[in-house]
Amino acid sequence: MYNEKTMLQNTVLRIEGFEMIAPPIIVCNENHRFMAAEQLREINIDPLAIILEPIGRNTAPAIALAAFKAMKHEKDPILLVLPADHVIEKVMDFHAAIRAGIKEAEKGNLITFGIIPDSPETGYGYIKKGDLLESGTGASKIEKFVEKPDLATAKKLFDSGSYCWNSGMFMFKASEIIKELETHAPDIMMPCKGLIEAGVQDLDFLRLSREGFQDIPSDSIDYAVMEKTSKGIVIPFKAGWNDLGSFDALWQAGKKDESMNVIKGDVLTHDVKGSYINSESSLIAAVGIEKFVIVETKDAILVSPRDRVQDVKKIVKQLKDHNRNEIVSHRKVYRPWGSYETIDAEHRFQVKRITVKPGAKLSLQKHFHRAEHWTVVSGAATITRGDEEMLLKEDESTYIPLGTLHRLENPGKIPLELIEVQSGSYLGEDDIVRFDDVYGRKKD
Repeated sequence: MYNEKTMLQNTVLRIEGFEMIAPPIIVCNENHRFMAAEQLREINIDPLAIILEPIGRNTAPAIALAAFKAMKHEKDPILLVLPADHVIEKVMDFHAAIRAGIKEAEKGNLITFGIIPDSPETGYGYIKKGDLLESGTGASKIEKFVEKPDLATAKKLFDSGSYCWNSGMFMFKASEIIKELETHAPDIMMPCKGLIEAGVQDLDFLRLSREGFQDIPSDSIDYAVMEKTSKGIVIPFKAGWNDLGSFDALWQAGKKDESMNVIKGDVLTHDVKGSYINSESSLIAAVGIEKFVIVETKDAILVSPRDRVQDVKKIVKQLKDHNRNEIVSHRKVYRPWGSYETIDAEHRFQVKRITVKPGAKLSLQKHFHRAEHWTVVSGAATITRGDEEMLLKEDESTYIPLGTLHRLENPGKIPLELIEVQSGSYLGEDDIVRFDDVYGRKKD
């Protein structure tokens, strides 16, 4: 997080108040669906759609999916494509760039927003500006794209004054990007069209066929279209932009103390300089370090020099190679009814904190391998246990024997918090049989 809002929330709120803006289309991995939906609910945003990707396939397929979905709701809308990992300090300047982009998109151009650089940066790709258009929008033809350079090359690009950083933000008519995908990347465009047509609505989400999606090539919109099209233009702007793609970028964008540290959460320091330290749940004490990143979450702790933090991908590879659980799951898991968080786990028991939103209820279900003990710590719960129905208040508890049909519901106006102790021979989340579910789920 850059501030008290999540990056997704900041991205959506950044265009709040802009005239003629439609509800957003969110494209995310299916494993993040409840997290994304909850974050939008917290800021009172009702999206046009949340499209679920079964697996990651980069930005070209994601944009194709959004374009086809948008055209189902409007004849030919202009799309503004925004990654959810940016900081833009001067929002009004950003809005001015969007207005310029609309004028160019209406003419059929494909716009990328370039950031006017203030330093020779090696962490971003670059765009070389070509001939300036006579439209008065400040737009130029795109002459070429440049991959992330080494420092010597970055200095030359910066000194020339002819290059912008590639922000990864785009604007175009839905019909125009579909035409260009059809020309330059038909192996992406055609399957995406079919997937949207065959998509299944599941609660707030549009589910796509995993079998069809996994065969789509993984490619960025830059490679698939923008580097090949004759319609590409760049609109430069400068609005306090930062791509929060790394923890070092979070340090650069964050508010620093007198020792140039960015500190978040419960942190104590002595003789610490130029570091980014973020604690989610535990006290971090740091002594005698300089230019470090320390991040503590309930899942894991990361410690790295700031200039080595990109090597975290090598740790991710080790996690995958060792089939570590951390690569696929978090201690806190979001569900349509609320969330649960694993507090402790051993061979034959685990303890969870369960939060149920007001008016929400879990499925009517049973387990073959575990029993459950529930203790309400805040709010009230309506419990179905076999043929019984009971109301539990704070400091009251109940026992759900193995194999017993049961359901949990929050009838109140405040979140229900309870502690669940599971015990049995198998405690996996797949030990569940649902008999009735208001969310239409069978497994998750």
